[in-house]
Parts: sequence; structure tokens; C-alpha cells
Amino acid sequence: MTIETINYQTSGTCCALMQVAIEDDKIKDVNFLGGCQGNLQGIKNLIIGMNIEDVISRLKGIQCGAKPTSCPDQLARCLETYKAEKLQKLSDVK
Repeated sequence: MTIETINYQTSGTCCALMQVAIEDDKIKDVNFLGGCQGNLQGIKNLIIGMNIEDVISRLKGIQCGAKPTSCPDQLARCLETYKAEKLQKLSDVK
């Protein structure tokens, strides 16, 4: 299968942009522009190879201090957007 790379402009976090590579609904790679590099590198190392559904279920809703979102939450939102767009493309083909 083909590796799909998506760019996601974050909102409400120190990380401004996420670039995620996905193959067969698994995280192949992820890179972050901005944010707490040590924490984000840790997240990257933990999620590589994981199914996107598992990543979403583990990271969605995490907050950073008083902020209503966080880098992990934004990553979950990125993956939800990817899934929704993928489903839309599939239904458009039918």
C-alpha cells in the first residue's frame, strides 16, 4: 500500500504544524514544527507502528494545563480529520 502524508495546522498549541505519514492505517512517521521537542519526540517514538484508531483513543481529549487542547489532542484531531476525509473519498467513488 502507499504511504500517505498529511500536514495538519494545529490550533491552541505551541506546535504549529504536524506532518504524519500513514500506511495501512498505521502511523509510519510523524514530525512536529514547534512545541516541546522532548515530549513530542517521546510521543513520536511511542506511536510509530500503532493503528490510527488506537492513537486517537489514547490521545483524544488530553489538555495542556488550562488550555482546552494539547499536542496529543491535536494529533488525535489530525487523525480524525484524515479518517473522515478518507471515508468521504471512498463514498464519492461509489
